[in-house]
Amino acid sequence: MLSITCSGYGGQGVLTAGLLLANVSMEAGKKLTWVPSYGSEMRGGTASCHLRIDDHEILNPFYAKMDALIAMNEDSVDKYESSIVEGGVLIANSSMISGRGFRRDIRVIEVPATELSQELKNPRGANIIMLGAAIEATRLFPADEFADGIDAYFARKGRNNPLNRECFMRGVQAARHE
Repeated sequence: MLSITCSGYGGQGVLTAGLLLANVSMEAGKKLTWVPSYGSEMRGGTASCHLRIDDHEILNPFYAKMDALIAMNEDSVDKYESSIVEGGVLIANSSMISGRGFRRDIRVIEVPATELSQELKNPRGANIIMLGAAIEATRLFPADEFADGIDAYFARKGRNNPLNRECFMRGVQAARHE
Protein backbone atom coordinates (compact mmCIF):
# COMPACT_ATOMS: atom_id res chain seq x y z
CA MET A 1 0.00 0.00 0.00
CA LEU A 2 1.22 3.50 -0.84
CA SER A 3 0.20 6.48 1.27
CA ILE A 4 0.90 9.83 -0.38
CA THR A 5 0.03 13.43 0.43
CA CYS A 6 -0.01 16.32 -2.05
CA SER A 7 0.13 19.72 -0.36
CA GLY A 8 0.52 23.39 -1.27
CA TYR A 9 -1.32 26.66 -1.53
CA GLY A 10 -4.77 26.79 -3.09
CA GLY A 11 -4.30 27.44 -6.80
CA GLN A 12 -1.11 25.37 -7.09
CA GLY A 13 -3.05 22.38 -8.39
CA VAL A 14 -2.50 19.95 -5.53
CA LEU A 15 -6.09 18.69 -5.62
CA THR A 16 -5.84 18.24 -9.39
CA ALA A 17 -2.59 16.31 -8.95
CA GLY A 18 -4.34 14.07 -6.43
CA LEU A 19 -7.32 13.58 -8.75
CA LEU A 20 -4.99 12.66 -11.60
CA LEU A 21 -3.27 10.10 -9.39
CA ALA A 22 -6.64 8.76 -8.24
CA ASN A 23 -8.10 8.54 -11.75
CA VAL A 24 -5.10 6.84 -13.33
CA SER A 25 -4.95 4.42 -10.39
CA MET A 26 -8.65 3.55 -10.76
CA GLU A 27 -8.28 3.05 -14.52
CA ALA A 28 -5.44 0.63 -13.75
CA GLY A 29 -7.68 -1.37 -11.42
CA LYS A 30 -6.14 -0.17 -8.17
CA LYS A 31 -8.15 0.41 -5.00
CA LEU A 32 -7.77 3.83 -3.45
CA THR A 33 -9.01 6.54 -1.17
CA TRP A 34 -8.72 10.27 -1.87
CA VAL A 35 -9.36 12.69 0.99
CA PRO A 36 -9.12 16.41 0.12
CA SER A 37 -8.54 19.13 2.69
CA TYR A 38 -8.67 22.85 1.98
CA GLY A 39 -9.52 26.15 3.58
CA SER A 40 -12.37 28.40 2.58
CA GLU A 41 -10.09 30.58 0.44
CA MET A 42 -10.18 29.92 -3.30
CA ARG A 43 -6.51 30.74 -3.78
CA GLY A 44 -3.68 31.25 -1.34
CA GLY A 45 -5.01 29.11 1.52
CA THR A 46 -3.56 25.72 2.29
CA ALA A 47 -4.81 22.76 0.29
CA SER A 48 -3.86 19.11 0.48
CA CYS A 49 -5.12 15.70 -0.44
CA HIS A 50 -4.27 12.37 1.09
CA LEU A 51 -4.31 9.19 -0.97
CA ARG A 52 -3.92 5.52 -0.19
CA ILE A 53 -3.41 3.24 -3.18
CA ASP A 54 -3.26 -0.54 -3.16
CA ASP A 55 -4.14 -3.65 -5.13
CA HIS A 56 -6.47 -4.72 -2.30
CA GLU A 57 -9.47 -3.09 -0.66
CA ILE A 58 -8.56 -0.25 1.70
CA LEU A 59 -10.41 -0.34 4.98
CA ASN A 60 -9.20 2.97 6.43
CA PRO A 61 -8.51 6.09 4.35
CA PHE A 62 -6.54 7.80 7.11
CA TYR A 63 -2.88 7.39 8.01
CA ALA A 64 -0.49 8.81 10.57
CA LYS A 65 2.62 8.19 8.44
CA MET A 66 3.00 8.54 4.69
CA ASP A 67 5.34 6.95 2.18
CA ALA A 68 5.60 10.06 0.01
CA LEU A 69 4.94 13.79 0.19
CA ILE A 70 4.58 16.14 -2.76
CA ALA A 71 5.30 19.55 -1.22
CA MET A 72 4.57 22.54 -3.44
CA ASN A 73 5.63 25.07 -0.79
CA GLU A 74 7.58 25.47 2.44
CA ASP A 75 4.48 25.40 4.66
CA SER A 76 3.76 21.89 3.37
CA VAL A 77 7.22 20.69 4.37
CA ASP A 78 6.83 22.29 7.80
CA LYS A 79 3.48 20.59 8.31
CA TYR A 80 4.09 17.11 6.90
CA GLU A 81 7.82 16.27 6.76
CA SER A 82 7.73 14.65 10.21
CA SER A 83 4.93 12.33 9.00
CA ILE A 84 7.02 10.69 6.27
CA VAL A 85 8.11 7.16 7.15
CA GLU A 86 11.81 6.45 7.52
CA GLY A 87 13.03 5.62 4.02
CA GLY A 88 10.08 7.49 2.46
CA VAL A 89 10.36 10.22 -0.13
CA LEU A 90 9.80 13.98 -0.12
CA ILE A 91 9.36 15.64 -3.51
CA ALA A 92 9.98 19.34 -2.87
CA ASN A 93 9.23 22.20 -5.28
CA SER A 94 12.61 23.91 -4.94
CA SER A 95 11.18 26.96 -6.72
CA MET A 96 9.21 27.66 -3.53
CA ILE A 97 11.39 25.86 -0.97
CA SER A 98 15.04 26.81 -0.69
CA GLY A 99 17.89 27.02 1.74
CA ARG A 100 16.60 24.54 4.27
CA GLY A 101 17.76 21.21 5.55
CA PHE A 102 15.65 18.10 5.35
CA ARG A 103 15.53 14.92 7.40
CA ARG A 104 18.42 12.59 6.66
CA ASP A 105 16.40 9.38 6.96
CA ILE A 106 14.22 10.12 3.91
CA ARG A 107 14.96 10.53 0.22
CA VAL A 108 14.56 14.13 -0.91
CA ILE A 109 14.01 15.02 -4.56
CA GLU A 110 14.18 18.74 -5.21
CA VAL A 111 12.47 19.81 -8.44
CA PRO A 112 12.30 23.46 -9.60
CA ALA A 113 8.77 22.80 -10.83
CA THR A 114 7.60 26.40 -11.06
CA GLU A 115 10.57 27.42 -13.23
CA LEU A 116 10.32 24.29 -15.36
CA SER A 117 6.61 24.88 -16.01
CA GLN A 118 7.39 28.43 -17.14
CA GLU A 119 10.17 27.18 -19.42
CA LEU A 120 7.70 24.74 -20.95
CA LYS A 121 5.18 27.57 -21.51
CA ASN A 122 2.69 25.85 -19.21
CA PRO A 123 2.71 27.95 -16.02
CA ARG A 124 -0.10 25.87 -14.49
CA GLY A 125 1.87 22.66 -15.04
CA ALA A 126 4.10 22.72 -11.95
CA ASN A 127 1.78 20.25 -10.20
CA ILE A 128 2.07 17.81 -13.09
CA ILE A 129 5.87 18.14 -13.06
CA MET A 130 5.82 17.27 -9.36
CA LEU A 131 3.50 14.34 -10.04
CA GLY A 132 5.96 13.04 -12.64
CA ALA A 133 8.76 13.14 -10.07
CA ALA A 134 6.54 11.33 -7.54
CA ILE A 135 5.57 8.57 -9.97
CA GLU A 136 9.23 8.02 -10.84
CA ALA A 137 10.31 8.07 -7.18
CA THR A 138 7.62 5.66 -5.97
CA ARG A 139 7.60 3.42 -9.08
CA LEU A 140 3.83 3.15 -8.68
CA PHE A 141 3.37 3.08 -12.48
CA PRO A 142 5.60 3.04 -15.55
CA ALA A 143 6.00 6.67 -16.65
CA ASP A 144 4.56 6.18 -20.16
CA GLU A 145 1.49 4.39 -18.79
CA PHE A 146 0.82 7.21 -16.35
CA ALA A 147 1.39 9.86 -19.04
CA ASP A 148 -1.22 8.10 -21.20
CA GLY A 149 -3.58 8.28 -18.22
CA ILE A 150 -3.02 12.03 -17.92
CA ASP A 151 -3.82 12.47 -21.61
CA ALA A 152 -7.02 10.43 -21.23
CA TYR A 153 -8.09 12.31 -18.08
CA PHE A 154 -7.84 15.73 -19.70
CA ALA A 155 -9.30 14.51 -23.01
CA ARG A 156 -12.43 13.36 -21.15
CA LYS A 157 -12.72 16.85 -19.70
CA GLY A 158 -12.24 18.44 -23.14
CA ARG A 159 -9.05 20.15 -21.95
CA ASN A 160 -6.25 18.06 -23.37
CA ASN A 161 -3.02 20.03 -23.57
CA PRO A 162 0.02 18.23 -25.06
CA LEU A 163 2.20 20.29 -22.73
CA ASN A 164 0.78 18.36 -19.76
CA ARG A 165 2.53 15.21 -20.96
CA GLU A 166 5.73 17.16 -21.49
CA CYS A 167 5.48 18.59 -17.96
CA PHE A 168 4.93 15.11 -16.53
CA MET A 169 7.94 13.67 -18.37
CA ARG A 170 10.11 16.58 -17.25
CA GLY A 171 9.25 15.67 -13.65
CA VAL A 172 10.12 12.03 -14.32
CA GLN A 173 13.50 13.12 -15.72
CA ALA A 174 14.15 15.40 -12.74
CA ALA A 175 13.59 12.50 -10.32
CA ARG A 176 15.89 10.24 -12.34
CA HIS A 177 18.72 12.75 -12.01
CA GLU A 178 18.39 13.19 -8.22
